[in-house]
Amino acid sequence: MEIWINPACSKCRSAVDLLDAEGASYTVRRYLDDVPDEDEIRAVLGRLGLEPWDITRTQEPDAKALGLKEWPRDAEARDRWITALAGHPKLIQRPIITADDGTAVVARTEEAVRDALGR
Repeated sequence: MEIWINPACSKCRSAVDLLDAEGASYTVRRYLDDVPDEDEIRAVLGRLGLEPWDITRTQEPDAKALGLKEWPRDAEARDRWITALAGHPKLIQRPIITADDGTAVVARTEEAVRDALGR
């Protein structure tokens, strides 16, 4: 199990605290320092069963500067979104837990973290 976090994020810290309280075995990826490349983002999207716009923080200043709210959300635009996430990792929704069963979850709630623990 791996968790992608921004240590400054309270939801990330809460998720890590819950994993620790449950005695989970996991690794931490500080994705702002260890930035995922486009292939890694594609892989985690596949595990999540989501599209890149589903995990994009569109209220971030970088998103506004890029005009992401105006970008199409379709198959033709998918790679453009992934490139934006790789180039601007602050735009990636957090925390993301990749579970040992090959799935992943955006773990913004205690329920989502517990779901990942049960996989």
